[in-house]
Amino acid sequence: MSTQVTVVGIGADGWSGLVAHARELVEAADAVLGGGRHLAMLPERGDQIREAWPSPLRDALPALLERFDGQRVVALASGDPLVSGIATTLVEVLGADAVEVVPALSSVALARARMRWSAESTEVVTLVGRDPHLVARSLAPGLRLLVLSSDETTPGEVASLLTSAGYGGSPMSVLADLGSAAESRTDGIAAAWGSQPVPALNVIAVELVSSGARALGFTAGLPDDAYDHDGQITKRDVRASAMARLVPMPGQLLWDVGAGAGSVAIEWMRAHPTCRAVAVEAKDDRAARITGNAETLGVPALRVVTGRAPEALEGLDAPHAIFVGGGSTVDGVLEACWEALRPGGRLVVHGVTLQTESVLALRFARHGGELTRLHVEHAAPIGTFTGWTPARAVTQWAVTKSDNQEAGA
Repeated sequence: MSTQVTVVGIGADGWSGLVAHARELVEAADAVLGGGRHLAMLPERGDQIREAWPSPLRDALPALLERFDGQRVVALASGDPLVSGIATTLVEVLGADAVEVVPALSSVALARARMRWSAESTEVVTLVGRDPHLVARSLAPGLRLLVLSSDETTPGEVASLLTSAGYGGSPMSVLADLGSAAESRTDGIAAAWGSQPVPALNVIAVELVSSGARALGFTAGLPDDAYDHDGQITKRDVRASAMARLVPMPGQLLWDVGAGAGSVAIEWMRAHPTCRAVAVEAKDDRAARITGNAETLGVPALRVVTGRAPEALEGLDAPHAIFVGGGSTVDGVLEACWEALRPGGRLVVHGVTLQTESVLALRFARHGGELTRLHVEHAAPIGTFTGWTPARAVTQWAVTKSDNQEAGA
């Protein structure tokens, strides 16, 4: 497809607020695409094609753009088109060279100005078309959040989530229709927010105040009781060791095989907003717990596959890292993982039995890496005294797959 598109940001003040260059681009266009609200802001012109975005947008977009191949096309978007806007989607569909972006003042900039919050002190969370549980990843006392809402129901959902997470005392401000004559502000406290009505176009400003909630932080090794589990969980200390060797990186994909409570996959995704993970778990009840844990801890996009490896691994996207927390002695599991792992990918396998340990020793002899035994002891009462209680030792094999290593494990 050779269609070229210029994306013009338009503020709440509409046509009158566009700078001269943006107006010229819209006026010169053969076709203008946008939401109905944006198209209604333009002055009438009978010789220009104007068409609203189709629904569902992403699936219908290529065919729509194909119709205007070779024509001058302008797409309208709110504020900065690259802040939860259509420009991001157009770049993905057409490629960066086919899209020009002319931004207006973004809702984020306007919201910060209204709150007098600096960019350095503020984190932006977008819930536009996304699960509100994403907010949970960013909960920390004293942090300021600007939450981009999907619609008028989002503030109530966010308030409820904050309250259930122990942040009910957090002040909230809903800034609606920013930059327009109808701009409004509604202030309140999360725990007392209720269902008060607000306009559909809004940004939520939250200053997080903990009401006794335990701050989880953003590093690996969350407390075990942060998860709902039945005992099948990679314990905190060995989980932190595994994460250090899995090395989460932005945009990369992890397989968590034999996921249990999903703790490794969840902490991989908490490392960066763009990290992705698939948790593979054979038992239905554990798979359901993983989904609940992912929502509670702010990574609702975690994909859960219920099934047994290696069969359940078929058809999954090739990962950048794999953690095997259970099942490594099952025929074909490590072979399938090693074959699927991308060059440069990291594989970490844990075992607690002699049988698993012998399997890992053989792989270590063949592929190298690190073979480590992890012993953790916790202080616990012994009568009226205190002594050390050892946990079961964990054997950990960690290896990076090089370009020239053979496929078979």
